[in-house]
Amino acid sequence: MELTTIDYRVEQGIARVTLNRPAELNTMNKAFWPEMIAVFGAIDADASVRCVIIASTGKHFTAGLDLKMATSGAAPSSSTDIGRQREAFRRHVKELQESFNVIDNCRVPVIAVCQGGCIGGGVDLVTACDIRICTREAFFVIQEINIAIVADVGTLQRIPHLLPQGLIRELCYTGRRFLAAEAAQWGFVNRVAESHEAAMGAAEAMARDIAGKSPLAITGIKQVLNHGRDHSIADGLEYVAVWNAGMLQGDDVVQAVQAQMARQQAVFADLAG
Repeated sequence: MELTTIDYRVEQGIARVTLNRPAELNTMNKAFWPEMIAVFGAIDADASVRCVIIASTGKHFTAGLDLKMATSGAAPSSSTDIGRQREAFRRHVKELQESFNVIDNCRVPVIAVCQGGCIGGGVDLVTACDIRICTREAFFVIQEINIAIVADVGTLQRIPHLLPQGLIRELCYTGRRFLAAEAAQWGFVNRVAESHEAAMGAAEAMARDIAGKSPLAITGIKQVLNHGRDHSIADGLEYVAVWNAGMLQGDDVVQAVQAQMARQQAVFADLAG
């Protein structure tokens, strides 16, 4: 898999996805979007992966959409009909949305580590993650209002499950900086670290902890949480009942209980490839 905007590696069950264009503030150019889909396709195909860390390089996590891409006609259409042109643009936006849907739908937990600015598309990205860790100087900006557009690749759909409505609307309407301390106060981030190195250390420790759990139970928890977020309580209870009726037949429960009784660390097999 040839990548130009992302570094990808897997070690000891942890996949590390790193934005690698610091000189360009890790802006999301034309290559970024399909590369993110390709990387998460590889993660889902690799049964050894038990957790993902998304990080970045340089001063800022990402400045969001590459404005050169935004202003160069990213979704050209050969048709002269305005309706067909707009339908082609709709399909283009849906393709961009999928680059973050793959994070949300990933079978394992995804931890984002943010330093500096996480702007525009960066907020779309991190709201699709399970867990967010940031540095003390980090800030988040729902940038789209500042360039007179409506955010359209996930922030407005996912952030209502992470923050109160009044605060969300303020951030969306004003495009102001949402600083790390305030983000922690509202539970948007799980940890605030003094440095990028410390933030990465916290993410690594959390990822190792998750990787040591039953992968069957972890993927089940994520599936049930995502289903519950998008459905009623009654639907969620039915879903988890059916899930456990099928998945609790495996070996992991017995191994976990035996390890607890022996005060030992259980070792679980990878999911089937």
